[in-house]
Amino acid sequence: MSKILKVTVLGGGSFGTAIANIIACNRYPTYLWMRSAEQAAEILAEGENRRYLPGYKLNKDLLVTADLAAAITDADLIFISIPTHSFRAVTQMIKPLLAGQTMVVSTAKGIEPEGFTLMSQILEQELPGHAIGVLSGPNFAKEIVQQQQTGTVIASESEALISSVQQTLKSETFRVYANHDRYGVELGGALKNIYAIVCGMAAALGAGHNTQAMLLTRSLAEMSRFAQVMGANPMTFLGLAGVGDLILTCTSDLSRNYRVGYALGQGKQLDEIVSSLGQVAEGVNTLRQVKQKAGELGIYMPLVNGLYSVLFEGRAISEVARSLMVGEQADDVEFLRGN
Repeated sequence: MSKILKVTVLGGGSFGTAIANIIACNRYPTYLWMRSAEQAAEILAEGENRRYLPGYKLNKDLLVTADLAAAITDADLIFISIPTHSFRAVTQMIKPLLAGQTMVVSTAKGIEPEGFTLMSQILEQELPGHAIGVLSGPNFAKEIVQQQQTGTVIASESEALISSVQQTLKSETFRVYANHDRYGVELGGALKNIYAIVCGMAAALGAGHNTQAMLLTRSLAEMSRFAQVMGANPMTFLGLAGVGDLILTCTSDLSRNYRVGYALGQGKQLDEIVSSLGQVAEGVNTLRQVKQKAGELGIYMPLVNGLYSVLFEGRAISEVARSLMVGEQADDVEFLRGN
């Protein structure tokens, strides 16, 4: 690629910091924007993000700032790594600052409750005329900065955007695969958080390998069934953004959603768990939204319904587990039927 792209990452959390650092290491002019001028100054002074990635030194050329105009002006490629609840507001903030050809990529894994809106749909609504993409996959930021071998997926209708993301993010330890099913990749990132809670709960209750394998596989079936009705390609869920992210999030205590499930399995109350985390795990909010949408569309999602009844209707975990095992017998791989 002949042009040296200016790249901006909005959001100084763990993942935003991790990808901004990769891009800076690749010698692209890279800005990392965060709301707090105090935190930005601290990162610049100390050379690390002690709040989210303590102990890891960042590239000295990474430009950390709280000045949104400086970060956005003339940017060719922007990654928005902002929590779901603030995503639209930040998108609206950057709109008047964007150049006409700026490409915008969401890395957020969640759904806006109003209208069951995906983050890339917010970008479509707020930033018409700009190329839009979604970056998602089995990507714990802590392991990325430790230079563990990691794969991710960039999904977009724009070949130029896909090429730009692959070019700026690729490294010896970070590989970026392409996909054109933006909604499928995005739904995979959001839906797997629900099942991480289920799997964490099962682990706390002493579930064996048989149970864990069944939960993972049936979770994948539910995710792909829901996504197909929503207009995505179920085959997307065989890739990194589907089964890859599902396995990662459902089997590791580095996952906040898995930890929520594990604590539930230990008998703790949701309010107590959320308080100890300091924030609601994304899967709790996504569960509410998916339960409602699946009900509206008549999609069979027994794991979603079971978890919802435990979290919000006071049903005992043992009762829900028993009902799942004696419920409707379903085909193993329903897409083989050609439906």
